[in-house]
Amino acid sequence: MGTRVLLSMLLLCLAPAASLRADLKRVMTERDLGRRSKLALDNAEAALKAARAAYDQGAAEQVAAGMNEIVESVNLASDSLSQTGKNPRNSPKWFKQAEIQTRDLLKRLESFQRDMSFNDRPMVDQARARVQEVHDSLLLGLMEGKHK
Repeated sequence: MGTRVLLSMLLLCLAPAASLRADLKRVMTERDLGRRSKLALDNAEAALKAARAAYDQGAAEQVAAGMNEIVESVNLASDSLSQTGKNPRNSPKWFKQAEIQTRDLLKRLESFQRDMSFNDRPMVDQARARVQEVHDSLLLGLMEGKHK
């Protein structure tokens, strides 16, 4: 009976990661690049929630998978926005929304990292660094002046 319970718990931990991966594939099918970036960042937020839940259950592998999912989602959002070919300053709608979402995601990642054990904190470093890069790039694009 103990192995059945353990197996059930393991399947419950793995289910959110599999559904997030499916969500990211669904996001990639979105034709509107601005909307795709928003959906990708929504997926990153869902991956962070799943990673936090996995950490509370002691599933370090799922936390690492969640961090990878966040990086992939943020990369997809950034790539989608750059593929629009639009100037963020002239057409700020999706760019500003992405800047706000990445800023909020960054705050949540920092909070999650502070809540973790000191030894587990490096798991979040790569995701935080990538989100920070994308956020800074978006902010710079929105704030820079006219090109001469």
